Amino acid sequence: MSINVYVPRDSAAIALGANDVAAGVFSEAERRGIQVNIVRNGSRGMFWLEPLVEVETEQGRVAYGPVDPDDVAGLFDAGFLEDGVKAFEHPLAQGLTDEIPYLKKQERLTFARVGITDPVSLDDYLAHEGYAGLKRAVGMSSEEIVQEVLDSGLRGRGGAAFPTGIKWKTVAGAKASQKYIVCNADEGDSGTFSDRMVMEDDPFVLIEGMTIAALAVGATQGYIYVRSEYPHAIAALNEAIATANKHGYLGDNVLGSGKAFSLEVRMGAGAYICGEETALLESLEGKRGVVRAKPPLPALEGLFGKPTVINNVISLATVPIVLARGAAFYKNYGVGRSHGTLPFQLAGNVRYGGLVEKAFGLTLRQLLEDFGGGTRSGRPIRAVQVGGPLGAYMPQQQLDTPLDYEAFAALGAMVGHGGMVVFDDGVDMAQQARYAMEFCAIESCGKCTPCRIGSTRGVEVIDKIIANDNRPQQVHLLRDLCDTMLNGSLCAMGGLTPYPVLSALNHFPEDFGSPAEKAA
Repeated sequence: MSINVYVPRDSAAIALGANDVAAGVFSEAERRGIQVNIVRNGSRGMFWLEPLVEVETEQGRVAYGPVDPDDVAGLFDAGFLEDGVKAFEHPLAQGLTDEIPYLKKQERLTFARVGITDPVSLDDYLAHEGYAGLKRAVGMSSEEIVQEVLDSGLRGRGGAAFPTGIKWKTVAGAKASQKYIVCNADEGDSGTFSDRMVMEDDPFVLIEGMTIAALAVGATQGYIYVRSEYPHAIAALNEAIATANKHGYLGDNVLGSGKAFSLEVRMGAGAYICGEETALLESLEGKRGVVRAKPPLPALEGLFGKPTVINNVISLATVPIVLARGAAFYKNYGVGRSHGTLPFQLAGNVRYGGLVEKAFGLTLRQLLEDFGGGTRSGRPIRAVQVGGPLGAYMPQQQLDTPLDYEAFAALGAMVGHGGMVVFDDGVDMAQQARYAMEFCAIESCGKCTPCRIGSTRGVEVIDKIIANDNRPQQVHLLRDLCDTMLNGSLCAMGGLTPYPVLSALNHFPEDFGSPAEKAA
């Protein structure tokens, strides 16, 4: 009888030696005359334990990690295949995977299958509630599908948090001979990796979500715009798309509904600005990635001038569970107007970096301490940047803020894509503010003056502050410059760059000179 051994194929695990571990387990089993079935699953999102090897037992999966190729023989000697429970005392043993507190305390809805299934196995996907949402959607009208998404309270998970159902309703009501579904998979924010994990570790859920969106608005063609730095994601998506086409989940007659939907992957060239939806559309059309002025909205005149739904990976990957279990089920999670769950990503100077899917409402401190375990250095947390390189720096006194779109907005911050980058008390916040301006200067598409010129002048001004060159006047100039960028930029690239700069200036004035410089 063959024993199932799970070794992740996720790129984070591969970077840490997962392929060598998988090969080692297979060759060691063969040498000992033991039959094993190596399943290349996705990552569980506990990156400090990668590569995480799991063994299927009668009690459930038993986890060992982080496993080095040199550890494999010792695991066999400990009897981890004969009965995983007997090997619990091995130094790498983590116990039953489902009982690991980091996982057990989560509410995994969008990530329900990630780390459990073989990502490119359709049978595995179907055995774990896969395509249940689409099967229900094919029996519904366009209006009913849109209403279900509206009722769920699902908001865009890419940063702007715009209600997904309203965007769909606009596209559904538009009159056009052709409509498109576009997935914004250009995940470029620092400290974010949830999109990558979905595409690598559960690609069918994204395909299913986009197909449901197509049925909802009457689109027949879809594109997934993936950044070039994600080769493993691109390979997994293409394999899953081919399988979905072969079995009737994509193509000219989706599940016998008489409706067609084709899906293709398009690779971006690495421009951060192409994460902005209109610049992404320009790139998809074969042009330089430059922001478009709005109106017209992409929902009315998007890709090739046609009505287009543009959603983030997590938004679309959440749709299947909304359709499968109903709007009320999903809406029951979260607080206020922040419904459902969000996969938060812990990175930077944090002890337990990884992915945590939780319902909105827990505090930033709970996330960083209960899941993240504080800083890796053991020093106090000084700041946390939430929402990518254009997100605000949250100081200690704001760590008890609930993770909720409105609560963060009230503080001049944003939840964004859910990425968290942690800094201990050794960080220089003036340098971090400079990094934000420099990042904008490098990545700006250059179309509007406040962003193009403002960010360049911003770097110069902060350099003068750091050098103590007429510091009070330079601080005043920096604030004035941020105000211009915030209110005058064409898109969020220049409009959000002031968030990290002003938050650093307001909460850490000592790094810019004198506490007296703190804003009122």
